[in-house]
Amino acid sequence: MAETEREAMEYDVVIVGAGPAGLSAAIRLKQLDADINVVVLEKGSEVGAHILSGAVLDPCGLDALIPDWKEKGAPLNVPVREDNFYMLGEAGKIRVPNWPMPPLMNNHGNYIVSMGNVCRWMAEQAEELGVEIFPGMACSELVFDDKGGIKGVVAGEFGKEADGRHGANYEPGMELHGKYVFLSEGVRGSLSKEVIARYDLSQGHEPQKFGIGMKEIWEIDPAKHREGTVTHTMGWPLGGNAGGGSFIYHLENNQVYVGFVVHLNYKNPYLFPYMEFQRFKHHPMVADLLKGGKRVAYGARAISEGGYQSMPKMVAPGVALLGCSVGMVNVPRIKGNHNAMLSGKAAAEAAHAAIAAGRAGDELSAYEDEVRTGAIGRDLKKVRNVKPFWSKWGLMPSLVLGGFDMWTNTLGFSLFGTQKHGKTDADATEEASKHQPIEYPKPDGTLSFDRLTNVAFSFTNHEESQPAHLQLKDPSVPVQVNLPKYAGPAARYCPAGVYEFVEEAGKDTKFVINFQNCVHCKTCDIKDPSQNITWVTPQGGDGPNYPNM
Repeated sequence: MAETEREAMEYDVVIVGAGPAGLSAAIRLKQLDADINVVVLEKGSEVGAHILSGAVLDPCGLDALIPDWKEKGAPLNVPVREDNFYMLGEAGKIRVPNWPMPPLMNNHGNYIVSMGNVCRWMAEQAEELGVEIFPGMACSELVFDDKGGIKGVVAGEFGKEADGRHGANYEPGMELHGKYVFLSEGVRGSLSKEVIARYDLSQGHEPQKFGIGMKEIWEIDPAKHREGTVTHTMGWPLGGNAGGGSFIYHLENNQVYVGFVVHLNYKNPYLFPYMEFQRFKHHPMVADLLKGGKRVAYGARAISEGGYQSMPKMVAPGVALLGCSVGMVNVPRIKGNHNAMLSGKAAAEAAHAAIAAGRAGDELSAYEDEVRTGAIGRDLKKVRNVKPFWSKWGLMPSLVLGGFDMWTNTLGFSLFGTQKHGKTDADATEEASKHQPIEYPKPDGTLSFDRLTNVAFSFTNHEESQPAHLQLKDPSVPVQVNLPKYAGPAARYCPAGVYEFVEEAGKDTKFVINFQNCVHCKTCDIKDPSQNITWVTPQGGDGPNYPNM
């Protein structure tokens, strides 16, 4: 096929992804120099359409970026008033007191927010400063300079047929070139993954670890609503099958965020994260809260959990990785948005200084130094051993050891050094022969729902004539390897029902990819035990349309 010819537009900085990291970078660049040319490219149909987060927001990132955010109307309307932590059994619960927890676990001064709405507000601030933001523009390729550095991206390619050929309405898209390119794609971004592999940025660092976070928004009985209440749980229903837990956040308008996280390093391929979430809502504590209410939205997203020791090198010639493209979530706090904002600010400051000095296309080492030694590094270093403890020893020992280690780190030392993570989450999956299938109760349609019913509440849409954005390196692997060896885990680990093994009488089993259902969580790219699935971006504007996740 002949090489596609594209027009090019020149900018000082090209930013991929209008999440908290990318928008913070854009705002900071314009604060430093009103004349700098900045463009933000967002694959969602609008800013916020693909943002899914808990979220209890530590405002330190906003404080650093826009100190007068309150006066400017930032949608941080619900301060945390009460913090609860429970260990669940099947029918009961034990309250874990707050007093033995390290100070960093306190949510005082934080806000329950919709990060989608926070990003929409940040986009308004950026545009007022002169930033160009283009939603519905998926970035499908990197553009390289003649020295092998990155000088831009391809955005806005539309109209490919299912077989990859150019359809009647094909649009080649544009090349957007910058002195520097910032990748702020969120967890397991497709271009970030390519950059990490191409420049071997993970060398010398632990493998990244992940969780799958699933979330529903519920409108509940006003009599049960407690605005500003934050509740976290651990234990049932996961038990020893997997690490993880839940969050229940009471925001305004009688709404509650109900979320569930499963760490993706689970061994048993029969585990069904989505059904664990649905089962959780039948716990008496949760069922009583939701009774008489209604679910109004659903979504899912992978979470980076490797922390301090898993952050790859963040820069290569012409490019910097921001926020969750690096993995900056503080796992015990379940917070990463503040660090994403701080990373955007740091990258902007490094790029501004470089451009002012006449540089372009080199490595922004000042950015990496600031992340590792500044506020982000200090935040993540204190909690670096909590996740590996949990992976090695399970819930109860990790609570004790992790809590002790966080306390000593608060005082400036650790008796445990820096623990390793070991295997990737894909490698952690064991063969089905070592495990028993898990029986899950059928969803009742009131508290719990089947996947396809719930996916309708993510308002997901994909143009069906385009090539599938979930690509198999070897089409034979799902049926010939993953089904006999691992009991076909793709049918369970996906929270949107994308993958099916279909058996027809007298015919071979078929592996079906319903890519139209995909909510862009990236779990398949992470957890597939054969690492045979590659998530690439579909055409711009496709995917979920989250209202206020």
